[in-house]
Amino acid sequence: MKISTKGRYALRLMLDLAEHNTGEYITIKSIAARQEISDKYLEQIITQLSKAGYVKSTRGAQGGYRLAMAPDEYTVGMILRLIEGSLAPVACLDDDENQCTRANECATLEVWSSLNKAINSVVDNITLADLVDRQSSLSGNDYVI
Repeated sequence: MKISTKGRYALRLMLDLAEHNTGEYITIKSIAARQEISDKYLEQIITQLSKAGYVKSTRGAQGGYRLAMAPDEYTVGMILRLIEGSLAPVACLDDDENQCTRANECATLEVWSSLNKAINSVVDNITLADLVDRQSSLSGNDYVI
């Protein structure tokens, strides 16, 4: 499994919104400048996040985006699954019930299942608030959320 640039940028975008979560709307242009990412690319990503209800938007001179929920209500897994789709390492684990006709005789299924559980355990137990704390300690800034 490899996370795409779009998935990585979506997480950075959401982290930026969480770091600057004052209740004010933030422009894509300012996020793009801080993150050194094309604002056109971020516009594509923010559209998906907005349609999913992860961010709120407003138009006009004071327009921009902000988080729809508190940073501790978003997990890395939620964001990545929205952008990337399934994070399962193999297709047979994409659905809740394994549809593979070889599942009962597949010696490698246990490997893929264990890997899938490990991935989900990591991404589903790290919140945006956790990332804000980590970013703050890396940069020496203390953000208040």
